[in-house]
Amino acid sequence: MTDTTIRRHERTSEREESTDEQANEELVCPECGGKLASDSERGETVCTECGLVVEEDEIDPGPEWRAFDSKEKDQKSRVGAPTTNMMHDKGLSTNIGWQDKDAYGNSLSSRQREKMQRLRTWNERFRTRDSKERNLKQALGEIDRMASALGLPESVRETASVIYRRALDENLLPGRSIEGVATSSLYAAARQAGTPRSLDEINGVSRVEKDEIARTYRYVVRELGLEVAPADPESYVPRFASDLELSEEVERRARELLSTAKRQGVHSGKSPVGLAAAAVYAASLLSNEKVTQNEVSEVANISEVTIRNRYHELLEAEDDVPA
Repeated sequence: MTDTTIRRHERTSEREESTDEQANEELVCPECGGKLASDSERGETVCTECGLVVEEDEIDPGPEWRAFDSKEKDQKSRVGAPTTNMMHDKGLSTNIGWQDKDAYGNSLSSRQREKMQRLRTWNERFRTRDSKERNLKQALGEIDRMASALGLPESVRETASVIYRRALDENLLPGRSIEGVATSSLYAAARQAGTPRSLDEINGVSRVEKDEIARTYRYVVRELGLEVAPADPESYVPRFASDLELSEEVERRARELLSTAKRQGVHSGKSPVGLAAAAVYAASLLSNEKVTQNEVSEVANISEVTIRNRYHELLEAEDDVPA
């Protein structure tokens, strides 16, 4: 071996020895020389002998989930945000932000801004490669817009997106508008989730006519075999009571009136929205928290005549119950 090679080996061995010494120092308590242990639950490194906290607020690089076997670990393992049916590409594509700033918050130069704008344009083109993806992007945007206007939760939007995807895959759209099928999917999803909205409410935020929504809804439900139970009048009561700022006593009394009406068979063939509105109106009078028929009519989006008719039917059903 030459002198140069020998010196190189000596320097390498010295570096390895210094690295081992640093590693050993990190595992030893600087106070008493005891052994250190990591407490992952509290994010601390503690001496097992004297109890000195050497490090605290440690960052846990591991996953937030737990897995008890390799199969479960493979199922839960992921990178990035979870996939979602509410985006046409399920959230797997790249989004280029609209802010013309770098990672440090500094503004980009004019040449860089032009470059980023070109990248955004091409990125949007690549995200929707064919007519089916453009269709899906437009429809899911409509579903999100309408769900936001109606105050529906994210779970309903997800279900509506799945229903629309099924309709698209089974070729149910020819002859029907994208907005019509999207609206019908949201209407069905809301009813399935037990947070129904009336057809008039849906029509108020949709871009299609009421008759088209009803016709497309029936078609989608029939062709996809969706299990949608008839709307329960009681599911409308909490929202109406909240909008009218009524107490829980009124809400409870309204539910009792509707339960009695069901047992008496009064609800058969009646609009669930009308029954719910009439029950809230009747319960408010019985609880001395009076609201006008006009106020209930505006909240429920039905006529005062309907409220009066259902109101009398509910009270008659209540009177017919044997003591």
